[in-house]
Order: sequence, then structure tokens, then C-alpha cells
Amino acid sequence: MPKVIEWVNPGENDIVWKYPSEEIAWGDILIVKEYEAAVFFRDGKAYDVFRAGRHVLTTMNLPLLTRVLSRIAGFDKVPFRATIIFVSLKQFMSKFGGQGQTTELAPLKFFGSFWFRIEDPNLFVNEVVGGKNTYTTDSLQEFLRGYFNERLIDTLSQYSLAQVYGKMDETSFLAKNALYDSFKRLGIELIDTKFEGLDTTPEWRDRLFYIRQGAAATEVLRMETVKKAAESLGQSQGAGVGAGLLLPAMIQQPAQQVQVACPHCGFLNPQNVIYCGRCGKPLVTQPTSQQTVQENCPNCGNIVQSNWKVCPNCGNRLKPYNCPSCNSEVPSNAKFCPNCGTKLI
Repeated sequence: MPKVIEWVNPGENDIVWKYPSEEIAWGDILIVKEYEAAVFFRDGKAYDVFRAGRHVLTTMNLPLLTRVLSRIAGFDKVPFRATIIFVSLKQFMSKFGGQGQTTELAPLKFFGSFWFRIEDPNLFVNEVVGGKNTYTTDSLQEFLRGYFNERLIDTLSQYSLAQVYGKMDETSFLAKNALYDSFKRLGIELIDTKFEGLDTTPEWRDRLFYIRQGAAATEVLRMETVKKAAESLGQSQGAGVGAGLLLPAMIQQPAQQVQVACPHCGFLNPQNVIYCGRCGKPLVTQPTSQQTVQENCPNCGNIVQSNWKVCPNCGNRLKPYNCPSCNSEVPSNAKFCPNCGTKLI
């Protein structure tokens, strides 16, 4: 009598399940529920994949495995051996977390969640389940967390602290795009990534604050050197004398940098920066080729620019100009050219 092969009562968070018996006979009935796939695995390789439905196992619906078994004499008369791995095709969530470093070797602690689903069961079983011997959901989740963390650390090491710190939404999007292809190579679709925590050490937070304010990297290092020297002198004998002689020389620096308010958002920026540290807009307007000054039209009193030739309000000429007939310069209020008599107005 043929036996029924199915995944009975899978848990909500179960991703994979291996059918306990490897003795399979022709005519056995394979039941695959919706959002499941059943993969036949033998000798370290995945073969035929079954989707949702009720399947009677024959050589017709197991073509890949039949081709392998055909080399075995009498395989069609006795049960053959194969591992049946059930895979859930639903969406699942996993956690990630660890510590890496940025391009400037700043330590970066992170943790969060990512969502995924099995997109290609055959590739997934080949690369992960059978290939890594991860036949349980717990071992699979552990593998995926390590896989995610390892590639995320590599990704973050290509960015500076200023590019990722305090930008969890942007970094989440960056991580998903960077890791998407890596998961696809395992037959997994990486649906979404969400950072829930992203932090560095207090020392690097201070550095980042000063750098964002426009301080040069050398200035940041100088301030840190002064701080460490003060702490060291404070713990030694004769600290009062040593600190009084040494610190003024170390602290001496050029005149304090002038801060300029951004004309767009009001944020105070160092005078030597070009773009605002808060809104990113230019702090200094581009110079024009000719400086203009406001003045009044002598005829109607309307406010005009010094480089205008005619008042837009009354049409009065504001500057001397050349006669269109003889090219002689004439006064701005002239109605006839004093040289050739041409009527100007």
C-alpha cells in the first residue's frame, strides 16, 4: 500500500522540514500544501521540485532523479533512497547584529531585523540546506544571521561614519541593496532590512560632532591630544605646575573662527565652509559680474538699479547714451542730438 508523504502541522515560524524516512517507493503519494515546496535531494544534490498539489510519484514526474537512479539495476522494483525536504515559501523575519568599522576605522555597533522568503527552492536546498547541513529552522536562522552580518560588516566598511551614523533609514536602504544579490545567490529574496540601533563610541561621536561643524581633522586631533594630556598631567605628581606650564602652549591656536548664519535656515556655520551643515544649501551667493546699487529715477522717483539705462516706470533715460544716427554721446534728458539734430524721443 502506498504511503502518504506530507509536512504535518508545520509551525508558524518553521522554514524547512526533512521527511524522516529516505525509503521512497514508486506510487507513494506526495502532498504539498499551498506556500510549500518539496525538493528531492540525493548524493549532495537537489533534483526534482514539487509545488502545491497531490502527486503520485512516478518516473514521469521525477525525471531528474529517475535519470540518476536508472544507473542502479532494478531501481524500479524496490524502494529507492532519497531525502525529501519541505520548504516553506512564506515570508519570515530574522535578526542581525554585530560590530564593524567604517572607512576611518571608527567602531560601529548595529542591530536590527531583516525579512526574506525562499524564492528558488532547488537553489536554496543545494546551497544552504543540503550544502550546509542546515535541516532545521534553528540552524538555518543561525546560518542566515551569520551570513547577513558578515556581508553587512563588509558593506559598512566602505562608508565613513558621517555617511551612516544617525541615518538608520538611509543605511537600511543601503544595506538591502548591497545584500540583495548575495541572498539571491542562495535562492532567497531579501524583502526588507531595518536598522533598530546604530552607534559608535563616545570618542568618535565627539569627533563626528566637530567634523560636522566644519572643524578640520587636524584640529579635532589637536583637541583630543590636549584633553588626553590634561588627564595625564592631572594624575601625576606636581600636576598643578605641569599643567600650568604645558597646557597654555598646547591650547594656543589661531583666532577663534567666525561663524556665519545660513541665509536659508539660520544654522551657524564656520566662516570658511561653502555649504550649510544643516540644509546643505550654499552660504555665499555667487558674485555677479557688475555690482549694482539702488537709486531713484530723477524724473519720477521710482527705485531703479544703477546699471539700468531706462526707468521702467516713466521711460526716462537714466544715463548718457549714443545717438543712433551719428553715435555721438548725448545727455540722458536730451530730446534732440546736439551734434546732428536727430530727434531722440
